[in-house]
Amino acid sequence: MIPASDTPQSLTTVATEAIRQRILAGEWADGSQLRQEALSRQLGMSRVPIREALRQLEAEGLVTIIENRGAVVSQLSLPEIVELLRVRVLLECDVLLEAIPRQSGDDLAQAEALLGQFEVALRDKDISAWGILNAQFHLALYRAAGRPQTLAIIEQLHNRTDRYTRMQILLTGFNDRAHREHTQLLAYCRQKDAISAAAFLRQHILNAEEALEAWYRTQALAQQGKRSRRRKTADPAAF
Repeated sequence: MIPASDTPQSLTTVATEAIRQRILAGEWADGSQLRQEALSRQLGMSRVPIREALRQLEAEGLVTIIENRGAVVSQLSLPEIVELLRVRVLLECDVLLEAIPRQSGDDLAQAEALLGQFEVALRDKDISAWGILNAQFHLALYRAAGRPQTLAIIEQLHNRTDRYTRMQILLTGFNDRAHREHTQLLAYCRQKDAISAAAFLRQHILNAEEALEAWYRTQALAQQGKRSRRRKTADPAAF
């Protein structure tokens, strides 16, 4: 239960973070309806901060508010996911080039610690943590650039693609490759090789795009096969 003395603004912040983390953890599937009354009971607060939290999450792209239906968990098509990944390439490679000359030992130690946590989460199949730790690792490498507005945009991009990052790792057998690529990226940062690091980061993100596209194509073909079999079953003459 949230203390009654909390201000409306702080209640909205609490509600926003709580709902955001549940979306990122995969508790609700794409398109799931987010009912204000139920969220109000679960979080122990009035519907006012819940409503404001949903508006904030809509601005972040995690929630879509539909007239006469309310808030639902946003669902992205493959072209939309690819577009967001391409924007990540543009922003993250640029900010990494600027960050590497300024990275301190503490910056790299923090990134290494997050990479260790990510490895444990992969090994333990802690799926809900994969996207969050992936984003935290990347942001730890970029922070030295001193560009908080850019980092905020990058964080939102990671949040919007988090579910698909987890899906890509889980369904495409990307576990070992993800860890190897993160380890290599960190090694380039330690070597202060900004050019190689940015080129490698670009390919790292594009590899994720390629894996997702391949998985989506496989799913589409499987769905076509199912529809074709159903048609043949319904119409024996189709043979």
